[in-house]
Amino acid sequence: MYFMAVGFGGRKSKGSKAERELIHLFWAHGFAAMRAAGSGSMQHPSPDVIASNGRVSFAIECKASADPVKYIEKDKVNQLDLFANSFGARAFVALRFDNEKWFFLRLTDLKITKESYSVSLELAKEKGLSFEELIGK
Repeated sequence: MYFMAVGFGGRKSKGSKAERELIHLFWAHGFAAMRAAGSGSMQHPSPDVIASNGRVSFAIECKASADPVKYIEKDKVNQLDLFANSFGARAFVALRFDNEKWFFLRLTDLKITKESYSVSLELAKEKGLSFEELIGK
């Protein structure tokens, strides 16, 4: 049971699958990319994905959702911002709604709620960048 809970032989979580999909997309477009070990589980800020082509670097909090609105903890966004500023990377929240393409939102475009940030599919379509726009193609 324990091994399945940590992902050995069990079904991969939707979030991990989305992170891997995004990493493959970066590699396919000339960026080195990796999942950050310990994301969300240690005292130091750590984004889900880090990607760079030597000219531009990204620190990304990655989310996948079947729902039309995704909520993101304020602390996760604050930690992402802190890491990106310390690392010299551009901070983005990447969202993959079911049956939609990736959307990349600047932290200033996230909607602030009482206890979290939120992004609706509508907001993502209005303010989000496509992957091609993100990487400048």
